[in-house]
Amino acid sequence: MAVNEPVTLAPAPVPGLVEDSRNGPLPRIAEDGRKPWQVYARPFPAADRRPRIAIVLAEMGISGVTTGNALQKLPPTITLAFVPYAERLDNWVERARGKGHEVMLSIPMEPQDYPRNDPGPNALLSMLPPERNMERLEWSLGKAVGYVGITSTTGSKFTANPDAVNPVIAAMKARGLMVLDARANPRSVAGTLAGQAGVPRAFADRVIDRDLSRGAIDDQLAELETIAKANGAAVGIGAPYPSTIERINLWLTGLADRGIAIVPVSAVANMQKQ
Repeated sequence: MAVNEPVTLAPAPVPGLVEDSRNGPLPRIAEDGRKPWQVYARPFPAADRRPRIAIVLAEMGISGVTTGNALQKLPPTITLAFVPYAERLDNWVERARGKGHEVMLSIPMEPQDYPRNDPGPNALLSMLPPERNMERLEWSLGKAVGYVGITSTTGSKFTANPDAVNPVIAAMKARGLMVLDARANPRSVAGTLAGQAGVPRAFADRVIDRDLSRGAIDDQLAELETIAKANGAAVGIGAPYPSTIERINLWLTGLADRGIAIVPVSAVANMQKQ
């Protein structure tokens, strides 16, 4: 499948995969067993044996200008993770999916330096009881339809706390969603607990734009290739900065010639070793 090949995603919401709530439409597993993370995924041929790299750009929707630029310039093989509190979120998600992008929600979670660093409204906090965090999670999940799962680039404190993370994983399992552990903290347990619970999961191997210089981004993308060739799959995570988009697009031009497939994040679910 070519990088820019148009793919039509299932229009969201799909009947049977949604339940009404006071927080809006929430994803659910259909009576016949269909799961939102599979139905809303961007298709990728399972028979393709090439090493796979998924690139996820998170924090989409915070800036309308940045988000619009990303949608205009990025090929549809890049996965986009939107913050649930973005203005016009449903419109952004619909546009992204209309262009063929697989979509996730980037859930605000507690960072190490909270409250000095505010991750956003209705963030999941380790000090709150599980039922409060579930209310906050449902508030986020009800803001859009058509996403395959969740990630969090802010939760460096929350995701390292098993007692806080376990109820979130249970909710993902009940709703048929996948989890991308962004590893905001190297000691994050989110991906591990997801795997143990039978929830489809992926891990971010590299943050590709922690350093925004062109050479540094190129180096991170090259490292993803090395990881993918060694392990069969790799995931890079970043933000929709102009320099990030520019380097991704340049890198993609020769990727197929190097024997590597660019894939949606759902196509690397459960492929990575811990």
